[in-house]
Amino acid sequence: MDPKTTIDTAEPRALKRALGEYRTPRLMRSVVELMATAIPFAALWILMWGTLSAGYWLGLLFAVPAAFFLVRLFMIQHDCSHGSFFPSRAANDWVGRAIGVLTLTPYDLWRHSHALHHASSGNLDRPRIGGIDTLTVREFRGLPLRQRLRYRLYRHPLVLFGLGPTYLFILDHRLPVGFMRAGWMPWLSTMSTNAAIALIVTAMIWLVGVIPFLLVQLPITLLASSIGVWLFYVQHQFEETLWEHEDDWTFHETALHGSSHYDLPGPLRWLTANIGIHHVHHLCSRIPSYRLPEVLRDHPRLRHIGRLTLWQSLSSVPLVLWDEEKRRLVSFAEAHTATTHGAC
Repeated sequence: MDPKTTIDTAEPRALKRALGEYRTPRLMRSVVELMATAIPFAALWILMWGTLSAGYWLGLLFAVPAAFFLVRLFMIQHDCSHGSFFPSRAANDWVGRAIGVLTLTPYDLWRHSHALHHASSGNLDRPRIGGIDTLTVREFRGLPLRQRLRYRLYRHPLVLFGLGPTYLFILDHRLPVGFMRAGWMPWLSTMSTNAAIALIVTAMIWLVGVIPFLLVQLPITLLASSIGVWLFYVQHQFEETLWEHEDDWTFHETALHGSSHYDLPGPLRWLTANIGIHHVHHLCSRIPSYRLPEVLRDHPRLRHIGRLTLWQSLSSVPLVLWDEEKRRLVSFAEAHTATTHGAC
């Protein structure tokens, strides 16, 4: 048996050390991955614009694959923020900043908030920055009625995966709200990205016109935003995820067991840049996305940790509260039933 397959997945620290050999990015592979994403995205955008005269509904068919390629660009930006896509830090940063203009995401600001997410994911006692807001059953019960209703509205699927992503990428990313005390970096990152977005939008409107630009870009952006938020949601919001209080929380344990292995079909796995292998990513974020399948190949036990299929992931939508007694996510109905029975 290959010695790699014998590593004990119950020892996340040892596993992380073993995964160090996968951290080295391959320059030519990175360039190919970038080109194989950016060129089809541009081609689909042009194709969608070119078919407007033949009927808008025909053009909308191209919005779906274009949105997935935009998501894939975001995942490359995500790799860049971890310094894992290119061997050069400068290349990671400048490619990440350039992609951030297309994804409407200020690169340096997002890199900062995403690092906080990695550092505190699964910790019930730290601010939940850069993730989906999730309350414990106890926290929810302690809220006044108005705030409970607000949380219920926030967790409604139409808000969480529809209105929320639109607000997040189009409006919320335009100002560094929540990072006002972090110095000049959030402002510089956000305002420079906004300026670049304005420049590109102006140029595109000059080339194709206001209405054609909006008819092409808006559907792509809205679809990509919803897909991106769904992916981020299912990476941590599943029934058997792991959250702990500060005294019991450890980075390695919650990285491996508090993140899912979203086992998508091959084409979707490629279009989402293997981000579904999220438990490995959280354990060792410096592994380039295109090398994550190597980890599962060499360490097959990791395939079964936190595994969710596309169909199984749909059952995670009603799970909205962390039950500290049952140590799993539960629905509002389940939390209410437990409360009622407890009162009896």
